[in-house]
Formats: sequence, structure tokens, C-alpha cells
Amino acid sequence: MKNLTIALTGNPNCGKSTVFNELTGLRQHVGNWPGKTVEKKEGSFKFKDVDFEVVDLPGTYSLTAYSQEEKIARDFIIEKQPDAVVSIVDAANLERNLYLTLQVLELGVPVILALNMMDQADRNQLKIDEAKLSTALGVPVVPMVAREGKGFDELKAALIGVAESGVAKKEVGSYTPALTAALGELTAVVNKDAELVKKFNPNWLATKLLEEDADILEKIGNKNVALLSKAGELRDSLSKDSEFTVETQLAEGRYGFIHGVVQSVLKKPAHKPETTSDKIDKVVTNRWLGIPIFLIMMWIVFKLTTDIAGNYLDWVDGVIGGPLTNWVTAIIGWISLDGSWFESLVVDGIIAGVGGVMVFVPVMMSLYLALAVLEDSGYMARAAFVMDRLMRALGLHGKSFMPMIVGFGCTVPAIYATRTLENDRDRILTGLLVPFMSCGARLPVYVLFASIFFPANASGVIFGLYVLGIVIAILLGLALKNTVFKTEEQSAFVMELPPYRMPTLKSLWASTWERTSHFVRKAWTLIMVTSIIIWALLAIPVTGEGSFADAPVDDSAFAAVSGVIAPIYNPAGFGSWEASGSIITGFVAKEVVVSTMAQAYDIEEAEEEAEPTTFLEDLLGIVTSFFTATWDAIRSIPLIVGIDVFEGEEEEEPIDLMAAVEQNFEESSGGRGKLASLGFMVFTLLYTPCMVAVAAARQEFGNKWMWVSVIGQFALAWVAAVAIFQIGSLF
Repeated sequence: MKNLTIALTGNPNCGKSTVFNELTGLRQHVGNWPGKTVEKKEGSFKFKDVDFEVVDLPGTYSLTAYSQEEKIARDFIIEKQPDAVVSIVDAANLERNLYLTLQVLELGVPVILALNMMDQADRNQLKIDEAKLSTALGVPVVPMVAREGKGFDELKAALIGVAESGVAKKEVGSYTPALTAALGELTAVVNKDAELVKKFNPNWLATKLLEEDADILEKIGNKNVALLSKAGELRDSLSKDSEFTVETQLAEGRYGFIHGVVQSVLKKPAHKPETTSDKIDKVVTNRWLGIPIFLIMMWIVFKLTTDIAGNYLDWVDGVIGGPLTNWVTAIIGWISLDGSWFESLVVDGIIAGVGGVMVFVPVMMSLYLALAVLEDSGYMARAAFVMDRLMRALGLHGKSFMPMIVGFGCTVPAIYATRTLENDRDRILTGLLVPFMSCGARLPVYVLFASIFFPANASGVIFGLYVLGIVIAILLGLALKNTVFKTEEQSAFVMELPPYRMPTLKSLWASTWERTSHFVRKAWTLIMVTSIIIWALLAIPVTGEGSFADAPVDDSAFAAVSGVIAPIYNPAGFGSWEASGSIITGFVAKEVVVSTMAQAYDIEEAEEEAEPTTFLEDLLGIVTSFFTATWDAIRSIPLIVGIDVFEGEEEEEPIDLMAAVEQNFEESSGGRGKLASLGFMVFTLLYTPCMVAVAAARQEFGNKWMWVSVIGQFALAWVAAVAIFQIGSLF
């Protein structure tokens, strides 16, 4: 049985991720590139007794290695030498997409051209002669509609054929005689170095040396003086004979070749038809309507997240705190460990800690689903486009808004996403603003407190917090632009707006499940470890007469440590040791704020002893309560537009954690729990991000900017929380 490695390349929005997901299904895993922290996706599939390993390379427009993504894609192809590369192009934008394909062909690897989105090309009345295109490029061409599952059998068959037949030797590019001669001369010098020939395609290396590619020059070093000298000599000669740089001459040669190929294989309509996407964009990207529409879209997302998915919070909490806890307790009793510290560890530590976060999985899942709909439909690219004017006021451009959009999911990949920006100034400034975007990990905190203190307008409060993060980022950006990062230079913003598409259920589920499963895995690793540590600190008595795992939480080591810093938050109205302790552990991960509270509040003492139930009764209760939650969610749909068709029905009592938090905040704030809770949510929004995000910031921007971010955000969060409580108290 053969094992073949293939790589997927393509421009952003060409459907590369759809092809990857369709090929690999659930046989995927995510890791980091060796020596780098940029995420990579790998998967596998089997076809005709051949095992394929698939690597999804970062989406990029070229392989010139200006950005980290371009370096990663190029280095993987050069160093790992995959058996084949699938270059995925948008058939409706053939000429622009073929530039990357041409650069891949220059590397001398076996290539298959996947003509994706053929349905869109048909709607645009574009006719592509696939046989002519295959002859012109010297590679197999496979027409596809990936989102509908069309063309995959042909693609798999072509992969086997190309991997077995080897590299196509067809020359690509249309250079001037002088440039062609210089390339031939330099290639001959490269061929004399056996070590270089083993590592690089000689013709491609000659091209990179003439371009004076900094990354390649660094890889070669100063060992081959004759080669570098010859490259410099030829480069100077070519520059003298032309008004353009050698890099520009090479790019013109590639585009000239592509233009000639497209002219011969593509038939366009006499008049370009106005597409549905064009009509929608006249409204969505309007300079006056664009930003209000973006805010309305975000408001709808949070209404759906809180008003509909929020109905499942009680159901998950009931399952975890009821049947699951009862089953675990029964098993522990069966092995004669009931009443021991082990039972306390499992029930009060792991189940209470991890379960406190798992309660919010339905909310997280609905948020990820909503974002997936916006991304797959093509709207998110428009969001970056309409925000370009606003970002330019900060001395940035719309491209900087993309990491911020990523930040709504998680701050860590958002920080790494700044690598797509070309200069250090833009990267650092964007990196300092990204943490103010409310990541998904903060959402459980918002939902908990908004549901307790602002039940009638929870979605509005949460939406306001997301908007507040954006506003503060804008104000801070303006301040930094006119002081620390003052400059007159602004780089150009180029972004492709993909056509609007109806998202498929399969792609939506793949995206939602990937993000949700990451959240769940995090809950069962990082959060569980943190919960066990917190349980241990809560189990160790430092005052009173209790023993290990059998003492009031107020007498615990965790309460003592948290109590030391609690006075800092007294001016903000949440100076209890429980709230202070959750802020400390929130540095590990923002989700841990909720799990810490679930452990710190002595909820069990207030619970009444429940009647014993059988296993089947528990299962029946889980099913019936799920349908009850679903019915409540359906009833909530009219409320999104402010219509209550079920007036007069009684509201359910809050879950135990909510009741404990409400009582604690009312007591610590002197009866001003709403103000204190609002300050706590704003503090959670603004204060130092999780330790993984801090580590990412250190790696990307250095120690100096990491500490600026850590200290600056904490100070800003404290001032904002205190201002909310103190000024609000005056009224």
C-alpha cells in the first residue's frame, strides 16, 4: 500500500478549506508548523489502496515570502517535497488566481490545477476550455464545485496519476530575451553546486537570486561567493537596461504569460452581467450604510446567542448537577470512597469546575455557528472592507480588521494573524488592539452576569460589551497613532470580495464543530487542571478547625490568598475574595472565571436533598428537559424583534450558581449589585488576556510590547471598573 503526501494551495476565498474538509472528513488534526506557532491543518483519506496525507497550506496570493504565511507555504513545498500539490483556483477569477499556480510550478513539483467554483463561473457566463488550459500549463486540470461535492473522484484519480508520473517539465513564464538569458546563465552556475541542486529547483533558485529574495539569501548564507557575485552582476545589468527592477520584470513576465493563456482558454460575455453579489454590495458596502449594517448583523448574532441558545443553560446545568453528579457519586459509593477527599475532588473539583464552563457550550456553539454563517456567506470580507475607512483613522487599514474579527473567536490566533501585515508598525499596533475584541472565552462571563442582573436585556448588554471593546480599541488606536506610532506612511489595502453564497449545512457543521470541540478539549485539559489546583487550595484549611477537604471555603488557603488582593477591587464594588480569586485564575483562561466561581461559592449547602431516582428516570428527565429547553428557545424567537407572544408565563428560577453570584455581589457592593456586575464585566473585557495570548504576544512583538499590553490593560480595566461603580453610585 502506497503512502502519498499532498499539499493544498490557493488564494484566500478560493474554497481551499472546503476541499480539505471534503477530502479528509473527520480524519483531521491541528498542530503548529515546526519551529513556528502558526496553526496547520492535516488530514488523511484513502483511495484505491493509496493512503493520502493532506496538508492544508495557509491561503496566500503569492509565494514571494513577504508574510509569514507565504514563507510557510513555500518552505513546506521546498523542504518537505510533497508528492503532489493541488493548486485550487477560483474559476470565476482565473487570471488573478493563476499567478500563485505559476509560482508553484516554478518550484518544479507535480501540480494539479483544481478549477473550483465552476458553478459561479457558469453564472457569470464564463466558458473555460479545460483541455487547452491543461496543455498550456502542462498539468492536469480538474473542474470542481467543492461545496456541492462535485469533482472529487476526478481529483483523487488525478492525484494518483501525477504522483506516479512525476514532475511536469513544461517551461512557464514569458520573459524578455535579456531576462531569459540571465536566468539561463545563473541556472548553469547553480547546477555546479550539487548541494544546492539537491535542496532547490535550479531554475527557481536562479529566479529568487535575481529577485534578491531575502529569505533565500539567508538560507544560502555567504558560502557560495561565486554564485552570489554572479547573481548581483546579472541583477545590476538587468536593472541598468530597464526602468523596472528585476522583481518587477519577472512579475510582468508571469502576468504576460498568464494573460496569454487566459485569452486563449476563456470566453467572456460581451457585456459583464450584474451579479446578485454586485446588487447586494451596493447596499452592504455603501460608505454610509456599511458600518450600521455591520453593527446590526452583530446585534442579531448576540440576540440569537443569548435569547435562544441561552435557554439551554439550565438544561446543561441540570444534567451536570443532577444525573451526572448522582451517577458519579453512586460509583464512588460503590467503591466505598463516599465521604472521602476523593469524592470531594471529583464532585467539588472536577465536575463543579469543568461543569461550570461546560454549561455554556450551547451559547458558544451558537456563536460559532452564527460566525460560520457570516464567513461562509462571504459577509465577513465585506466587514473588513467597510471598516477600512475607520481603520485608516487609526493609521491602519482594513486588513488590520481581519485579525480583530478573528479575535472575536480567540485572541491567540488573532495575534498570530497579524503576521499577514507587511510592516512591524502595523503588526504591533494591531496586536495591541486585538485583545480588546471580546473573545469567545469571555462570553460565559458576560452571559452569567447579564442573565443574573439584566435578565430583560441580557443580549443588549452583551452586544454593548462587544461594541465597547471596539470603541476602546478605536480610541486607544487614535492615541497611539498620534504618539508612539506616529507616521505618515500607510500601506495599500487589497482584498478580494468573494461572491455571496448560501452556506451548506456540511460546511457550517464542520466549522462549528471544530471550534466547539476545541473549547471542549480546553475544558477537559487546561480548565480541569486549573479546577483541581483551585479545589486543592479550597480543600486546605488555614483558619478554623476543619480538616483537609472538610472545612468551610471561607477558611481555605484559596480564600486567604484571594482575600489579600480583594481590597484592590473594593472601589469597583466587587471586593469579595470569591470575585478576586476568579480574576486571578482568569489569567489562565477567561473561561476559568466561571469555573472558579462554581467552586468558590458554597452552593451545595443551600441545596435540599433530592429524592433518589433510577437510571432510567434520570435518562427520561434529561430527554424531557431537553425538549422543554427547545420549546423555550422556540418561544424566544419572537422576542428577537420585541414581540412577546407568551405573555404572563412565569419565569424560571435561576440556577444555583447565578443565585450565589447575585447574593455575593449585592453584599460586597452594599446593595448596588447591578453596578458592580457591570464593572466586573467591563473589567473582564479589558484586563490582561489569558497566559497563552500573553505568550503569543511576547513571541510576536517582544518583551517590551508584551509588558505594555499586560500592565496597560490591567490598569485600564481597573480604572474603567472603578469609574463605572463610583460614578454610577452618585446617581
